[in-house]
Amino acid sequence: MHRDSETRSSPPGLLLVVSGPSGVGKTTIVRRVLERFDGVFSVSATTRPRTAVETDGVDYHFLDEPTFQTWIDEDRFLEYAQVFGRSWYGTPRKEIESRRAEGRLVALDIDVQGAIQIRERMPDAFGIFVLPPNDAELLRRLRARGREDEATIERRHAEATREMRVARECGAYDEFVVNDDLDQVVEETIRLVGRRLGSGRA
Repeated sequence: MHRDSETRSSPPGLLLVVSGPSGVGKTTIVRRVLERFDGVFSVSATTRPRTAVETDGVDYHFLDEPTFQTWIDEDRFLEYAQVFGRSWYGTPRKEIESRRAEGRLVALDIDVQGAIQIRERMPDAFGIFVLPPNDAELLRRLRARGREDEATIERRHAEATREMRVARECGAYDEFVVNDDLDQVVEETIRLVGRRLGSGRA
């Protein structure tokens, strides 16, 4: 009873789930939205090795595979997946729930499959998918990064096309925004998040 009354007296926080194809600018958008609302990034867990410049608990929660499996068995993830048949990645539930209990905005930059899992486990999460202005511009942005050969770029482009189709059909997203102009899409996303936070606190 006492815990419930404390929860009701605090403004509810919000889990913001943002997805979009590689090169669409979603990380920059999320960072600026969090600055506006004093929000925080969710720290993911992974079984991949920690690099020399990474800090456990800040960049990722670095777990060995038996511990990761224990977390799965104990239902400690909102979503999880194995990437490229090697390392596991997951979104811990406890941190998000505690931040939301404080009334904070918590954001995830995640792929469509992860967003689908989160929609099933936390239906009141707010999903936004960031789209490129058009297909040609997406391909141009992928090439402009200059980090990959043409075959890899074409594979990423095909993946992005499939991801955008699934995103529209899966029901995991509440809003779709187009990154034609970065400042404009940031303002639009801030407006959408602010409206959702406001309706949750009304």
